[in-house]
Amino acid sequence: MSGTDTETKRKLREIGATALLEALESQGEDLVLGMGFDDRLRLVVDEAHSSFNHAKVEGLIRRAGLRYPGADLRRLDWVEERGLDRNVLAQLATCSFIERQQNVVFQGFTGSGKSYLGCALAKQACQHRIRAHYIRMPDLEEAWALAKDKPQASTKFLRKYASFTLLVIDEWLLDHPDESMRSMLLEILERRYDSVSAVFCTQCAKKDWHQRLGSGVHADAIMDRIVHNTIWVDTGTHNMREQAVLNQ
Repeated sequence: MSGTDTETKRKLREIGATALLEALESQGEDLVLGMGFDDRLRLVVDEAHSSFNHAKVEGLIRRAGLRYPGADLRRLDWVEERGLDRNVLAQLATCSFIERQQNVVFQGFTGSGKSYLGCALAKQACQHRIRAHYIRMPDLEEAWALAKDKPQASTKFLRKYASFTLLVIDEWLLDHPDESMRSMLLEILERRYDSVSAVFCTQCAKKDWHQRLGSGVHADAIMDRIVHNTIWVDTGTHNMREQAVLNQ
């Protein structure tokens, strides 16, 4: 299987089997010496499959738009000091909550690591080959302002944010959303309800959500689609930004 001729290489590229070709070309003669055809083929396919998965995961992470691309649930600092539960974090890392169509809320003071946790969870989903997306609520509001008065653009916008298997909304309810924003949020949450998952990173305690959402029927409906099937994680009061400065 070594010494692949030019025409065979061309055909492999033509059918999109570049990973297989690269695995073939990287297979050293010393490694496969004495191996039968089936064993050599299995080795090549395993290496090509590993490369394909790596490229797939890297693409998902890149397209997720993470604020912290290097975020990692396995490398959290000051877990006990922040009051975080390692068992809960380990369970979230399995992404089983996505299979159950559950939501997650990271709630805590400014600087307590909510955004990092949201990005880490989105990245973990990507590593499970799950399509995830991160966006700050102010950016979501700005994008909606550009799209809402154009039927095609608004339809495309709603379809886009309803489609992600995991949607992370950072700075949730940092500002009071206006009526148009509340209508949009309700429409997206309705389309996502009971089929996909969301993560909300927020400074606001649950008791304040209803008032910040306008205290009307939209607030009732939005709350109803979030709070009943949600894992709540208190990120505490420990300021990780201050800690990072002290450690420099």
